[in-house]
This record gives sequence, structure tokens and C-alpha cells, in this order.
Amino acid sequence: MAVQVEIWTDINCPFCYLGKRRFEEALAAFPHRDGVQVVHRSFELDPTLPRDHSDAVVPHIAEKYGISEAQAAANERGIGAQAEAMGLTYRIEGRDFGSSFDMHRLLHYALAQGRQEALLDALYAANFAEDAPLFGDTDRLVQVAGGAGFDETEVRAVLNDPEAYADAVRADEAEAARLGARGVPFFVLDRKYGVSGAQPAEVFAQALQQAWSDQEPELQIVAEADTCGPDGCALPERN
Repeated sequence: MAVQVEIWTDINCPFCYLGKRRFEEALAAFPHRDGVQVVHRSFELDPTLPRDHSDAVVPHIAEKYGISEAQAAANERGIGAQAEAMGLTYRIEGRDFGSSFDMHRLLHYALAQGRQEALLDALYAANFAEDAPLFGDTDRLVQVAGGAGFDETEVRAVLNDPEAYADAVRADEAEAARLGARGVPFFVLDRKYGVSGAQPAEVFAQALQQAWSDQEPELQIVAEADTCGPDGCALPERN
């Protein structure tokens, strides 16, 4: 028996960063965790951004939501407090944002290598925990991937070929739209159950148990006759 969990995320998304940790907490405590296969899918929060785009997060949030930069900064501090409570490092000042398309292409490359989780963790750390900007810089992406144990020559070759794994990213995004995902993180279990957002670990635990229980076939009795049980055997009818 196995349960597949597909997780649509974007590196720009702080709640994807938090949601991954909460899901991992639930999975670590799940008694059938060895039977759970996790695959990370692509979702760009802004697919219109050019590849070399990089800009400051706080002014962007302020402009996008029509709030002051002070309010946007307070929002970042609030997310940082949530991250800290989960043992995650979250840099509340100086982060950038930009196109994540190349990152998603690299995540499909890492999936083909059987090491997608390692690259995703490295990208999240580079964006949310480290001081150096992440977006719009091919050399920085190569450095991050190399630090996660990937061959830098291969990584650069993927980045230099704009069509490498591009169709896989677009297919993920089309599938997300078909499934009705309007934001991320978006978790899909066995294509039967969806969980939207960085839910508490308890919610993920319930979803995992439900998906696993559905894998267990319900016994259907197709015929019945005389049987013996703890209380004895059925008596034959007398003529």
C-alpha cells in the first residue's frame, strides 16, 4: 500500500515554507510514513515576471495589497514569529522576490535525480534564511544547487537551456488549475483529498490517515453458509 502526496508550491511563498515543515511534522508521526510518496509540483505566484527580475519584498507587498510599508513589514514579522515557533529561520528584512520558473525547472531536474527534497530545502533556506539575494541570478542558483550536492556543470546546463524541464513546469501549473488550486501551498493526497494552505500538523495527520484508510479494501461478503464460531456451530436443520 502507498499514498502519494503532491504538493504545489512556489519558492516565493512564505506559507509554503511553513506548510512544508508542518506537513513534515505530521508525516514524521504517521505510523505508515514509509508508505507515503511525496512529490513537489510547480506553481508560480507570478508567471509574468522576467527571468532576471529581483526586487525587495516589503515594498512589493505594500503595493500589491494597498497597505503601508510599515504594515507590510509588520506582516513579515508576524510570519517570522510563526517560523521561529517551528524552529525555522526567517529573515524578516532584506529579502527579494522574482521569477521562480528556473527554480521550478531545477526542481524537476532534481526529481529526475531522485533528490528533489534536498534542492527544495536548499532553495527555501536561500530565500528565507540566508542574507544573499536569491532571484534573478543564475550564478546564485548554481551555488545553491551545488551546496545541496548537485553537479554544478549539470545545473548550469539546465539553466542555460530555457526549454529544459519547461514543459514539466507548465504541465504542473496546468494540472493545478484543473484541480482548482488558486493558491499555494496546495496538498493533494491520492488525487482524492485536497488540503489548502499551511494548516496545523493535526490537519495533515487527519488527511494522511483518511487517505491511508481508503487504501485498505473493505471486505465484501459474496456468499454465506453454516459456520462455527466462539459460541459453537450452526445446527443442521432436522427434517
